[in-house]
Amino acid sequence: MKIAMASAGNSLESKIDSSFGRCAWFVIYDTENGAIEFIPNPNQGMEDHAGQAAVELITSRNVSKIISGDFGLRIKPLLDSLNIQMIVVKDHKTINHIIQLLTKEGK
Repeated sequence: MKIAMASAGNSLESKIDSSFGRCAWFVIYDTENGAIEFIPNPNQGMEDHAGQAAVELITSRNVSKIISGDFGLRIKPLLDSLNIQMIVVKDHKTINHIIQLLTKEGK
């Protein structure tokens, strides 16, 4: 399974970003093989519809879940229609910490 995370930076020590559509980076973590991909968010500076554009970018990577500090109001129905689970993390853990939690969960 592939899981996308909204990230404030492009390292494992970066924190989960508080914004999904306007985060700096997306991290794609593959729970099957442990592969990690960092993708800069080209929609970060958009005035409108940054979340929808981010969903298009992320869904092209075949993710099943998205982890972020928050999601815009229009994103939930869109992700629901695509059968993608939203996970809100409020305490801004690092990407590495989230991956460790996901690895434990899979065992």
